[in-house]
Amino acid sequence: MVEGVRPQVDGGRYPVKRALGDEVLVEADVFTDGHDAVVAELLYKHTEEKSWKSMRMESRHNDHWAASFRVEKLGRYQYTVRGWSDPFLTWQRDLVKRQAAGQDLTVDLQIGSELFGERIEDYESAMKLKAPLPAQESIVLYEKVLEVVVDPVRARFSSWYEMFPRSFGGLRGLVGMLPYVESLGFNVLYLPPVHPIGTTARKGRNNAVSAQPGDVGSPWAIGSKDGGHKAIEPSLGTFEDFDSLVKEAKARGIDVALDIAFQCSPDHPYVREHPEWFRARPDGTIQYAENPPKKYQDIYPFDFESPNFTELWSELKSVFEFWVGHGVKIFRVDNPHTKAFAFWEWVIKELKTRNPELIFLSEAFTRPRVMHKLAKLGFTQSYTYFTWRNTKHELTEYFREVCSSDTREYFRPNFWPNTPDILHETLQHGGRPAFIVRAVLAATAAANYGMYGPAYELMEHAPREAGSEEYLNSEKYEVKRWDTARADSLAPLISRLNAIRNENPALQRDWSLQFHPIDNDQLIAFSKKEGENEILVVVNLDARSPQSGFISFPPCEVHDLLSGGHWVWSSERNYVELSPHTLPAHVFRVTRR
Repeated sequence: MVEGVRPQVDGGRYPVKRALGDEVLVEADVFTDGHDAVVAELLYKHTEEKSWKSMRMESRHNDHWAASFRVEKLGRYQYTVRGWSDPFLTWQRDLVKRQAAGQDLTVDLQIGSELFGERIEDYESAMKLKAPLPAQESIVLYEKVLEVVVDPVRARFSSWYEMFPRSFGGLRGLVGMLPYVESLGFNVLYLPPVHPIGTTARKGRNNAVSAQPGDVGSPWAIGSKDGGHKAIEPSLGTFEDFDSLVKEAKARGIDVALDIAFQCSPDHPYVREHPEWFRARPDGTIQYAENPPKKYQDIYPFDFESPNFTELWSELKSVFEFWVGHGVKIFRVDNPHTKAFAFWEWVIKELKTRNPELIFLSEAFTRPRVMHKLAKLGFTQSYTYFTWRNTKHELTEYFREVCSSDTREYFRPNFWPNTPDILHETLQHGGRPAFIVRAVLAATAAANYGMYGPAYELMEHAPREAGSEEYLNSEKYEVKRWDTARADSLAPLISRLNAIRNENPALQRDWSLQFHPIDNDQLIAFSKKEGENEILVVVNLDARSPQSGFISFPPCEVHDLLSGGHWVWSSERNYVELSPHTLPAHVFRVTRR
């Protein structure tokens, strides 16, 4: 019997995920009736290979077997397990017992000779022999062939930084900001949509329904007389400027990520040329997008289930291909949960078959099952509920959910403490300490994280109105002027956090996350480990008052990579104290004594 093969997602319906160079640990329950010796083998291959590679699995306990293989090529690998009961190995095993009991082995050696196919003279010779290949009919193959998608390392470990090009003089101006992004230590520069912006129903400042002269509109209201999803807003520059930005960023180790928002302003060429791609109301007009109580009068949604969906899907696929042709390998996808599941499963698989290096970040702040379904369907990374998890209990439970449960096989979390859409009340009222705490938590708890800047390092915290998560004077609707050289900027801290991430392999993966008891609910402590590299993080969640407590952690030496402090912990209970008025977090490198 070959049962319980794992990892697998929904019975093998969807592939698991790994990054280039990762090990895939495969486990299975392989057993037989009676007492015969069992052999279990792992079979694996890249989908482009014809022949399977085989590897003997090791017996763990209670008929549980395991083996691992390394994924060394982008794309998809397949794997399965086979097993058989082996009479020769059964005979060898029993021969050892009889020899140890001092029994006469004459008949047993004759039996072994028949099994092996040639004469076996003595016990020593018998122990040197390797079992003959099993008869094909005796091999039991697991009923399914499972798959693993192999993504670039940046799918597992990345730091995102979001900027609006129009606030920096367009695409050329953004090239001039690359040294700043590089100094912060981010490796993904994410741009909101760069396409032409519609004028019909254009939003004004602070999301006003009516725009005033000079209002620039929302970049997510895509399409005008200047083109649609395959065009650039003229005020941002040209394709030459865009290509230059991608090239210059790449030279600095930074990938440019582009926002893909599948929706249209009323002025988009698609609206005129393909009205069948939109859902008309009884009066013939097209319903604009809504997410009550929010209304998007400047946006028309596509009808992904229209009778002409084949042509629509093909065209949208070509939008991705167009930007891939301009060097974009990473896409942040806007509101994918409002589009058809079947479309995402089809388009992502189609695109990654030809370009397995592509990365897709799902911006789906929606119900848990929908978020997880999108991840199963192919999205490489996912936005999370991190922004709304702030207490010790909330953080502990959520970090465990995304890093330690079975969901980690397909769901890669990307932690964002803020976005242009979300200014959480913690940042509105917590001051500088809250911004530091949320940055430390995001950067150390998750191997993938991001922030919307320069709003973050300059600690923008004013909401549009009380109880709102919208920014006052939001950059979504106007051009901002940012003073990135401001003396109180958190840029040095963020730069240090990213340097720590790059220097410590423990922070470049999620699965080793472990929480440690600390006798104060305002303090949270967790560690990560990769080989000999171990990082322990302790954070004060109270933005107003110093907090102290004893953490349960084995004796060791700890060096604070943020402040430079060094301590020797000689017992199992160790005292920590953190003040929000100085530095409310420790990021320790641990040296075991």
